[in-house]
Amino acid sequence: MATELRELASVDGMISPTAEAMVPLKDDGLYRGDGAFEVIRLYEGRPFALADHLDRLQRSTTTIQLEFDRAALEHEIEPLLAELGDADGQLRLIVTRGGRRLAMTEPIPAHADSVRLATVTYSPSVILNGVKSLSYAANMQSTRLAQAQGADEAVLVRPDGTVLEPPTSSIFWVSPQGILRTPALDNGVLESITRDRLVKALHVDEGAWPVADLRAAGEAFLASTTREIQAVAAIDGIELPQAPGPKTVEAQDAFAATLGKELRS
Repeated sequence: MATELRELASVDGMISPTAEAMVPLKDDGLYRGDGAFEVIRLYEGRPFALADHLDRLQRSTTTIQLEFDRAALEHEIEPLLAELGDADGQLRLIVTRGGRRLAMTEPIPAHADSVRLATVTYSPSVILNGVKSLSYAANMQSTRLAQAQGADEAVLVRPDGTVLEPPTSSIFWVSPQGILRTPALDNGVLESITRDRLVKALHVDEGAWPVADLRAAGEAFLASTTREIQAVAAIDGIELPQAPGPKTVEAQDAFAATLGKELRS
């Protein structure tokens, strides 16, 4: 059984309680949101898909021309997780323009069994496609705009009506024809680790889909590190027939099987 999570932080290898950790102020990671990050789920202290997350962090930093010492960060993660023990939670990694390497253990955000979505128009920054950047203000504002409409979370839609993704997750839905769909990566959505596992485990059509197709869905779900698989109950006030529906349950089962297999290995 997992122990209670303690919030710990490693700043360039120096471990302390998160509330006591300090970072020098003059850093464009803070001033300009210039940096990259990852969030990794911890199951009894064991990180899921750590190598994949570090690979994505490396791709993000390469895209924004930010050099960091990956080997040093990997070396610093080990004692942090050893200090944490076998708690459930999440591990946040941050690399800043000022040269800081941060690793923090955090509690998993609470998520309900289902979520209500509202579409929010959003224009992606093409030069940051695929980058998990610290500049997340637009994502967070999208959530607030959706909540102002009475929803729980946003789903971003391009000005031309093409569905993208929620601010911190991927979206899948069952089309009126009964086909499981998700936006393709070349639309500018993030290459999610959880999304990757589902696309490999299930039959999923990836493409560019109009928002009308999403609104006509028979069922839908979100996928992310912290949510795992979360059913969608409504989109733009349109109640979905089932939440969760059979495809959502299939996705939950498939991810649980993948998770168990990878953690055992």
